[in-house]
Parts: sequence; C-alpha cells; structure tokens
Amino acid sequence: MSTFCKFETALEILVGKWKPVILLRLFSNGTMRFSELQKAIPDITKKMLTQQLRELEYHDIVHREIYRQIPPKVEYSITEYGKGMEPILQALNDWGVAHIEHLNELYGTNHSVESHRNDAMEK
Repeated sequence: MSTFCKFETALEILVGKWKPVILLRLFSNGTMRFSELQKAIPDITKKMLTQQLRELEYHDIVHREIYRQIPPKVEYSITEYGKGMEPILQALNDWGVAHIEHLNELYGTNHSVESHRNDAMEK
C-alpha cells in the first residue's frame, strides 16, 4: 500500500461541505451543545449536523458527552486525538482566505467562484 492511500484515508474524514466547518467551530469555541452548533452553522440541517457529528465521533475526532438530566443535555468537543487536526484545518482555512484574496486580485471583488462556475457551465 502506497503512502498516497493514507492521504485518501485522511481526506475521507474531511470530505464534505460541513465537517471542516463543524471542526473549526469546535476548535475555536471548545465544547458546544448541539443547538449552539446549529446556531453557529445556520445553513446546515439538523439531520446533516447529526450525521456529520456521528461520523466524526466514529473516527474519534469528536467526543459526545451525554448528561442524564431533564431535559437531556449533549455536548460535543474535540478529542485529544482530534486536536492533531487543528494545524491542518487552520492551514486549509488560511490558504482559503489567501486564495479568495488572490482571485479578487485577478478578477475583482465582484467576480465570485460561483459566477465562474456558472460562466463555465454556459460555454
């Protein structure tokens, strides 16, 4: 098995629109309740947030703490193991910010990535 296969394994954990967003929220805010995550990521559905958190929990990136009380309380946090991903996510986030700035320099601030996709699809 080559080294590149390990890269694919790492990407599986981050694949999708929401996992990096969830992780960045947890890294910056620490422990969060489900409702706090929903408010922090308003475009995600409850079902999708639940699914993504469960996958991250399966990979031991996110810890889910259930408090047996009424009403029940559930909190999510980054595991010790998951904290190793912070520099990777921060680097990706920083590169994304720099890339947007680069595109703005090339095409101007009114030309978004979405408009480029639409232009390409029309051709």
